[in-house]
Amino acid sequence: MTDMASEKPRQGWAGLWNISFGFFGIQIGFALQNANMSRVFQSLGSGIDDLPALWVAAPLTGLLVQPIVGHMSDRTWLGRLGRRRPYFLAGAVLATIALLAMPESAGSSSGLLMAALLLWMLDASLNVSMEPFRAFVGDMLRKDQHTAGYAVQTAFIGAGAVVGSLFPYALEHLGVSNAAALGEIPDTVRYSFWAGGLALLAAVIWTVLTTREYSPEEQAAFGDVQEAEGASAAALAGRPIWNGLPWIVAGAVVAALVKAWALEKEVYLLATLIAGYGIAIMAAIDLARSGRSASMLAGIVGDFAGMPPLMKRLAFVQFFSWSALFIMWINTTPVVAQYHFGSADPASAAYQEAGNWVGVLFSVYNGVAAIAALALLPVLSARLGKARTHALCLVAGALGFAGFLLLRDPKALIACEIGIGIAWASILAMPYAILASSLPQSKLGIYMGLFNVFVVLPQLLVATVMGSIMKTFFPGEPIWTMAFAAGTLLVAALASLRIGAET
Repeated sequence: MTDMASEKPRQGWAGLWNISFGFFGIQIGFALQNANMSRVFQSLGSGIDDLPALWVAAPLTGLLVQPIVGHMSDRTWLGRLGRRRPYFLAGAVLATIALLAMPESAGSSSGLLMAALLLWMLDASLNVSMEPFRAFVGDMLRKDQHTAGYAVQTAFIGAGAVVGSLFPYALEHLGVSNAAALGEIPDTVRYSFWAGGLALLAAVIWTVLTTREYSPEEQAAFGDVQEAEGASAAALAGRPIWNGLPWIVAGAVVAALVKAWALEKEVYLLATLIAGYGIAIMAAIDLARSGRSASMLAGIVGDFAGMPPLMKRLAFVQFFSWSALFIMWINTTPVVAQYHFGSADPASAAYQEAGNWVGVLFSVYNGVAAIAALALLPVLSARLGKARTHALCLVAGALGFAGFLLLRDPKALIACEIGIGIAWASILAMPYAILASSLPQSKLGIYMGLFNVFVVLPQLLVATVMGSIMKTFFPGEPIWTMAFAAGTLLVAALASLRIGAET
């Protein structure tokens, strides 16, 4: 136990605001991406069955970037710029460039390829900024303020997503053209990406300029739990090197099934990643045995293998929660266009109108999340506990997704988004509030990065497998993706009840 004199200063509302305001801008970028990229791809000529393959860049970059950035940010100290803030700033600059360039895809001879590459750059850059923000809350706040810190962060995420989602809708009502021929991008989307990029950069710069990070010496004086450098990686030395072989075999089996069952070619990427993890395990064990346990690969693989039990249970919940969200981001525009506006043709005015309405719907669930994070979650968690509160909120989200199958009035979908918004608030706040206080301070970045692997893995699975499932069982009927989303949230709700008494 530390005495009161060695505790971190308690942050007031201004401090909580400054710590998380940059996330407002980051989420504007994510919202523009989530609400508009399917629309951009289809406007540039993509078919609906090709959308998952084009979206695969987003989860793949998160899978690779987040653990690396987490590992590096734990070991960074750049004087006045600090530990996490260099990554906020670098990611924001690159994401702004991607947002400014994205509308120019329409003028390129290979517009669809250019848009896919820029999505890759955008998502990688947003992840570089986002991952350290999760650890930043733990760095800057006392443990008794973690729940409040993540609630404020969630409120900014919701507010930023509202702004980003509403940009095209608002611009259309200000007289900006929302029409575009096939191969072109509407001016509403074009100007939204430009304005969003500038807003993202400004918000992150605000946090960089208004916060001062605690140095490693100050963190030690606060008595934050530390973990020996390289301890997890060193533990790998005692493992047999063939531990990676089952993963390599599993990857080969998946690749064989792709060929035998004529699955979508992007599933080969999933097979490669599975086998690649097996190779990484074997390489990490070899590095640990040779005394190089401080290497990045050995450190990341060792920390992944040595995750705390609570983190493993939360990871299972995250996996199924984020499966539903990625299904929603890919499929909401084609679902709403086809079933609620009566057009699956990206060149039609009805389709473009549906795209704007999806922006409104996304702003609703994000606005609900911003309110629920501050007004609903603290009340429920005080009465039910964090785990039960999370389960209840996930059930509300499942009901929201189920509503897409039953309702055909576009305005009625707002009710669905309220349920989804409640779930979204909890997904962004509760798992991190549960986890942050149980992790060693010296490894907060890498563990948050590894925890977010279970955010991107389900997205990668959806991007590689969902297309094959839909083509085989529900060709031309994207509405059934919403049934899958409802089911995965129900699984996550049941799993959250087993998180444990710690919550």
